Amino acid sequence: MTDTLTRDRAADLIALETLYGATNYKPLDVVLTRGEGVYVWDVNGKRYLDCLAAYSAVNQGHCHPKIVAAMVEQAGRLTLTSRAFRNDQLPLFYEELCTLTKSHKALPMNSGAEAVETALKVARKWGYEVKGVAKDRAEIIVCKQNFHGRTLAVVGFSSDPSTYRGFGPFAPGFVPVPYGDAAALEAAINENTVAFLVEPIQGEAGVIVPPAGYMKTARELCTKHNVVLICDEVQTGLGRTGKLLAEEHEGIEADLTLVGKALSGGFYPVSAVLSNDEVMSAIKPGEHGSTFGGNPLACAVARAALKVLIEEDMIGNSERIGARLKANLASIKSDKVKEVRGRGLMLALELTEDLGGARPYCEALQHRGILCKDTHDHTIRISPPLVLTADQADWIAEQFEAVLRA
Repeated sequence: MTDTLTRDRAADLIALETLYGATNYKPLDVVLTRGEGVYVWDVNGKRYLDCLAAYSAVNQGHCHPKIVAAMVEQAGRLTLTSRAFRNDQLPLFYEELCTLTKSHKALPMNSGAEAVETALKVARKWGYEVKGVAKDRAEIIVCKQNFHGRTLAVVGFSSDPSTYRGFGPFAPGFVPVPYGDAAALEAAINENTVAFLVEPIQGEAGVIVPPAGYMKTARELCTKHNVVLICDEVQTGLGRTGKLLAEEHEGIEADLTLVGKALSGGFYPVSAVLSNDEVMSAIKPGEHGSTFGGNPLACAVARAALKVLIEEDMIGNSERIGARLKANLASIKSDKVKEVRGRGLMLALELTEDLGGARPYCEALQHRGILCKDTHDHTIRISPPLVLTADQADWIAEQFEAVLRA
């Protein structure tokens, strides 16, 4: 009787969501109610290994007790002041984040999309006031197949029709080039170019890793032509690829680096634009801001999230366990697999195009206790929390092999 009631409860919740919710998502039909570490439980009590980690927002694992404690403590003292007044958490957050990432300045926001919009504004302002670009002529180079959020400015330079169709007209000033093509990047740079916005690894496009040396060459070209390099590390940053920031794989530093998602460990929307002094100095009081950006609750949560990331060696674990998981997935003998790619625990398994898409395989994995997300029709993203163990990684590969052989 109890099992029937819980099944009905799940169906009832799905029905309510369908009745009252907007249809801008098509989730798997699993209703989650609890999480701990790499695991989540549905309302029926079934346990799943989370292989999406909320698009890398839950790098530290679900409900990390130290982040919970920091959030509860701060929530009982002070949550929001707006930036009209100072608070005692923001300076400490600035210091710890900038010291960790070797940044000169940080500008706090809430979502990753807001961080992207902030960087676009900062880069344009710098272009006009420092580089000397003529009024309203600034151009920002972007990559095809990018994903930088859902705002109107951002979807206007997307190459994914499902992202931009029906939302025009769009803001001008964005120049798309093929991802991973350094020659195309150089050819697109002119006297009006103020910035190049790029993901070190394209996440939503299917975990696309650029050719070796691409990011280093991009850095050199931006320096040569006095162009601001913006690295969107909202998904790739904070340990996901086995480094604190993915730009470290080629030993570069961007002028603006965007972090979010895991900056709060999945507890609260927190993002930040990290910058050098020269570029960030273009923004003056009153020209940009957010009521919630840099609020004391967000700062306390982010400080705890960064602390456990480092103290518990989650970044090193991502590198080690990610290599193990990738090797295990790549060893699966199946003509259904086109490619396994990625870095650290930011992985993807691309299926051949004759299989009808990846979603049925995600549904099959769900039945075996793994939650994954399909992207770009034929690709399964695999990005579990960075606290994944070797045994858990091996079990994931076993479930993938079973589903692919079925």
